[in-house]
Amino acid sequence: MPSSTYVSLSAQVAMENRMNSIARNVANINTAGYRAEEISFSETMSDVSKAPVSFVSMGETYISRQQGAITKTGNALDLAIEGEAWFSIQRGNEVAYTRDGRLNLDQTGTLTTVNGEPILSANGTPIQMDPEGDSPYVQADGEVVQGEQNVGRIGLFELNEGEKLTRYGGSAVLPEGIAFPLQDLTKARIVQGFVEGSNVNAMTEMTKLIMISRAFESAAKAMETTENAQSEAIRELGSTS
Repeated sequence: MPSSTYVSLSAQVAMENRMNSIARNVANINTAGYRAEEISFSETMSDVSKAPVSFVSMGETYISRQQGAITKTGNALDLAIEGEAWFSIQRGNEVAYTRDGRLNLDQTGTLTTVNGEPILSANGTPIQMDPEGDSPYVQADGEVVQGEQNVGRIGLFELNEGEKLTRYGGSAVLPEGIAFPLQDLTKARIVQGFVEGSNVNAMTEMTKLIMISRAFESAAKAMETTENAQSEAIRELGSTS
């Protein structure tokens, strides 16, 4: 089989991966705090013939850290982060990180996510409040005040730049390394009564989808042309032998 067929096939596989990534992004366009999935591609060289042949890699998936739009809700338990930092949540035995700051207060007074997962302080402990008390006031540094009492500080965490993040359901992620409590509070702050949306741009994703669809068709056409040329060559060679 000609090398061009393998090259076209590798391009189609890479584009299929990209289309699946776009589909996941579009499906989560309304998921609070969701970080878009991107794919980077590289060139793979192979000595399948006398001359080196360049293939497209499968692509490496990574999570975009670009901030999503922040929308005012007026709800005292809705929090958004301005800047590069993350909330920490307890999910089973794992500690995960999210930008989804839609919170609830459960019957025991534990501050949780909308999925019932405790949101953690900088020390890794849940925030306890009075379930029958006043609405909390959350300061920019995460300090939570209920009535006249400070009840804890919501942790803001840094994930090393360039570190690979793994999706952990919804908008939560797990870092490749260790997350650290934010030390420089000028880098990020909490704003109360706001929610950060997904950072997926619908128009950008649809534009990418159209471009990839056209490229996929071009690769398929190239394979078809190669196959037709092969068939024609076989017929001509067969008739002269």
